[in-house]
Amino acid sequence: MAQTPRYRFAPSPTGYFHVGGARTALYNWILALQTNGVFVLRVEDTDDSRNNPQWTQGILDALAWLGIDSSDSHFEGPYFQSANAALHVAAAEKLFEQGKAYYCDLSTEDIQKRAKESGKQNERQGYDGYSRDRGLGPGAGHVLRFRVPEGSTIVQDQVRGEVVFDNSTIEDFVLLRSNGSPVFLIANVVDDITQGITHVVRAEEHLPNAPKQQMIWRALGHEPPSWAHVPVLVNEQRKKLSKRRDKVAVEQYRQEGVLADAMKNYLMTLGWAPTGDTEIVPFQKIVSEFSLSSVNHSPAFFDIIKLQSFNADYIRAMSLGDFIAACEPWLLGEKAPWLAEKFDAKVFAEIAPLVQTRVQLLQEVPSMVDFLFCDLPTIDDVSYAKAFSTDWAVPTLVAIRDGFKTCEWKAESLKGVVDKVGEQNSLKLGKLQAPLRVAVTGRSVGPPLFEPIEVLGREVTLKRIDAVLVKKVS
Repeated sequence: MAQTPRYRFAPSPTGYFHVGGARTALYNWILALQTNGVFVLRVEDTDDSRNNPQWTQGILDALAWLGIDSSDSHFEGPYFQSANAALHVAAAEKLFEQGKAYYCDLSTEDIQKRAKESGKQNERQGYDGYSRDRGLGPGAGHVLRFRVPEGSTIVQDQVRGEVVFDNSTIEDFVLLRSNGSPVFLIANVVDDITQGITHVVRAEEHLPNAPKQQMIWRALGHEPPSWAHVPVLVNEQRKKLSKRRDKVAVEQYRQEGVLADAMKNYLMTLGWAPTGDTEIVPFQKIVSEFSLSSVNHSPAFFDIIKLQSFNADYIRAMSLGDFIAACEPWLLGEKAPWLAEKFDAKVFAEIAPLVQTRVQLLQEVPSMVDFLFCDLPTIDDVSYAKAFSTDWAVPTLVAIRDGFKTCEWKAESLKGVVDKVGEQNSLKLGKLQAPLRVAVTGRSVGPPLFEPIEVLGREVTLKRIDAVLVKKVS
């Protein structure tokens, strides 16, 4: 009977959830779905100095937002690496007992001194294997090192093909630190063996670890998993995305109003592409078409502008009801720029179709409609100065106000008033709207103007126009 494929995603909770990590998680999730396999979430939380419970929760929340959580039968976990520390140590000690690892008492300074005294770089990176045959046992200041065999290590990679590593370039690496704690390499392997992991799909930055981990797998009597190292994400300078330098947190994009479906779709186009003439496709199409063999080797550019464009398309494709519901976090509660009692859901529902076609992020919605839920809008100084920089701005706005006093209060009639004033002054609608828009909304940009004016009503609209005219005169 064939073994059930088991994929794992093993993030460290040391910061916000990186978009690169999100893409790797999606790769593993999709492969598990394709093969009726299992997606194992393992939180590698052994770095006590950097771990924080909020980062762990952030990982869980971000994955759930992307549709990867325990509500699906393909999901397993989360497991925590720290719970397996005794297994990690036991495995390392087993390797020592078998002669596949040995203790070493050289400090970092000792290793550097030996390299300097030799007058040349050692073939093994930095450490020259000095303690291999000294017969040391565990003790204060002693680390346990793996005895790297001669020859080469071949990593069969589903993305990169056959990758050959010359073992002479790999030092006898540490398994247990001088305080007896296990390092990442052996902890990672032991957890994978214990959890029956069959496939390891991760970022290419981990490729140098693959030969070392493969050696440990075999030394412990197990065949290594199927490897796949996917390209890293880079910024517009083609530098690897950095938490310190770049905007990489999935949580931040979510808070800005990127939709989960848009994020999933966009991330899956970084290093891979669906068939057809568009990259914007349903997730099920991605699941049916994705393969590691078609993943590009080159680094993928994480383009924020393109992500926002994807998101705009997804927003426009929503039903009106779904769009209104998706906007609620920005319209109600702490994110809203108005008092709760000022917001009118019915008013927003009337304007929502106009807003839906004009935003790229849901966080942009309040600034499109805030003028509807205040007594007088806050006038943007730059917009005001530009709109009233001409000689005709004030007299035409006065004429529009006078027309608004008696016209039918419908968007079409309101537009007719402005069109008539424009004809009388040889001005196009676009120019003529500028002073009116600033007076009514406080800004020079926003949704189509006349439908919101209809919703505001005659009294409020005239009050706002008069307030701007008084401001201009004074």
